[in-house]
Amino acid sequence: MNATEKVRRRLERAAAALDGAGVPYAVVGANAVAIHVARVGETLVRNTRDVDILVRRADFPKPQAALESAGFVYPNVAGLDVFLDGPDSKAGDGVHLLFADEKVRDDALSANPSVYDSERAASVMAVSLEALVRLKLTAFRDKDPTHIRDLIGVGLVDLTWVPRLPPPLAARLTALLDDPNG
Repeated sequence: MNATEKVRRRLERAAAALDGAGVPYAVVGANAVAIHVARVGETLVRNTRDVDILVRRADFPKPQAALESAGFVYPNVAGLDVFLDGPDSKAGDGVHLLFADEKVRDDALSANPSVYDSERAASVMAVSLEALVRLKLTAFRDKDPTHIRDLIGVGLVDLTWVPRLPPPLAARLTALLDDPNG
């Protein structure tokens, strides 16, 4: 089994455990980008090595129990809630939990979306496209503009999005639209 298949299976296993336990969640990050891009063209999807899932902080014991019952191992690594895919796994290959309706950092432009700002996408709940774009424009780490460019490249995001965003996020999107090749 190749690395891409391992990530897909890890995502599906985590989602099945959360669904089975009745835990509200949404897939975010590169896997959410891949889900939306794949709707336009599967061959256009960029691979990732980890799984990012949004949950409510108040629910934490439920996703923790669900993921552990599916074979994931929980350590808090450098302040991050990570579920390793077995005891010998690395944090970069795990399931990372993010918390809905909270800012990742105090200086973040906006909070993470709600777990309910999501939609069923095959076997998982994925954050909506609009929430994903806001999340990526807020985080704006090195990889986030690339993910936004992927969404632009397949026609899911364009100039019509700019007026829907608060000014700082609109400025970031405008810059990416003005220079789509980086």
